Amino acid sequence: MKKRIHREFVLVALATIILTTVLVTAVFYEFFRKEIMDELGTCTRMLQSIGVSDILDDTDETSEHLNIQGLRISLIGKDGDVLYDNGADVGDMKNHGDRPEVVRAREEGSGQAVRRSDTLDQSSFYYAILLEDGTVLRTARESSSIWGIFAGSLPAILVAATAVLVFCFFLSDRISRMLIRPVENLVGNLEACDEITVYQEMIPFVNTIRRQHEDIMRNVRLRQEFTANVSHELKTPLTAISGYAELIKHDMAKKEDVRRFAGEIHRSAVRLLRMINDIIRLSELDVMEAESLVFEQIPLYEMAKISVEMLKISAEKNKVTLSVHGEPCRILGNKEMIEEILYNLCDNAIRYNKEGGSVSVMVEPVGDKVRLCVEDTGIGIPPGHQERVFERFYRVDKSRSKATGGTGLGLAIVKHMAAQHHAELILESREGEGTRITLWFDQQATSFVCYSGENDL
Repeated sequence: MKKRIHREFVLVALATIILTTVLVTAVFYEFFRKEIMDELGTCTRMLQSIGVSDILDDTDETSEHLNIQGLRISLIGKDGDVLYDNGADVGDMKNHGDRPEVVRAREEGSGQAVRRSDTLDQSSFYYAILLEDGTVLRTARESSSIWGIFAGSLPAILVAATAVLVFCFFLSDRISRMLIRPVENLVGNLEACDEITVYQEMIPFVNTIRRQHEDIMRNVRLRQEFTANVSHELKTPLTAISGYAELIKHDMAKKEDVRRFAGEIHRSAVRLLRMINDIIRLSELDVMEAESLVFEQIPLYEMAKISVEMLKISAEKNKVTLSVHGEPCRILGNKEMIEEILYNLCDNAIRYNKEGGSVSVMVEPVGDKVRLCVEDTGIGIPPGHQERVFERFYRVDKSRSKATGGTGLGLAIVKHMAAQHHAELILESREGEGTRITLWFDQQATSFVCYSGENDL
């Protein structure tokens, strides 16, 4: 990047020098041409005052009078023949009636032209006026062409261009170093990016780098924690399965214990399978983009009723009453995710409830939002743990969670899916009294239409 900035800076300087040189030369030549033409016009009019007869009178006095240094004088007749020329033999000269300056002089009274000689690299400047007797008086002067002027000034131009290029070379090197230095400092010391001095324009860039670095480090830390937790959580049921199976294999278990051991193996296997499914689901959610989700109008109340029906057996097994309340309404969401949210919230409320407790699911429209609330009368969550219950593998009561077959991933999945729907997630809990988890779907990510009657999914 530094070399590129340096190269571009030098190229811009070089292009500027070339364009400036060409432009200045062209402007200077135009002034030079105008100056010569004005001088020729003055001389021609002065000669006009002398008269044709005096010009044709080739006496020493006339020649001395007309002897203006470098000035060529011609007198052209009405038929275009050259009557007089102080620089050549008129007998050897061609007819000048078609010369541009002569034609224009006959038409407009005066004319001028410039013709370049490639051989001599010279330009001839001509100025002609029409006299009263119909003849044309023409004066001419040779001078350097624009290329000749440019070539004459080329050494000075090269010296100036070299000096400017050398100056620009060192200046661009210094500027490129100044531009790149903060970036190089950031690359070598991201941890102390707050202490690195940068110019004003780089502050948004540095802030972005800082946020990205923090996100990367946080993701690395979370991934390490997740890997460690997965290894630990998988190790427990696998150890139990391996231990009970080994006891049975080596006939170390009594006959009356074999059935119990088989039940423990089955329970650990089910827990292991649940955990693997939840881990796979979380991995899918991590890489899933919101644009890839299919959203549709979903009857949330009907889906809540179906989830309650599916979990009634689990609720009866845990001696918990499960019910659903509210009124039919729709949201715009992903059907599969909403089913998982309902199932995980209800399943959690059943698992961490008390014997004889209850779980209530409420679905209702409130203003321009839809409220989904799952409330239980379970063990509750201590205040110090409430902010962390949505973390992966976090459990308030680890012994109870393992006893009920919980994986510690249900609420993490709920939080992730709620974020995909831009839903506000609120947890309210009192230890020993119960927990209420509320999801608010607003119009930015969801829309609902209240309706009457029963609709099938």
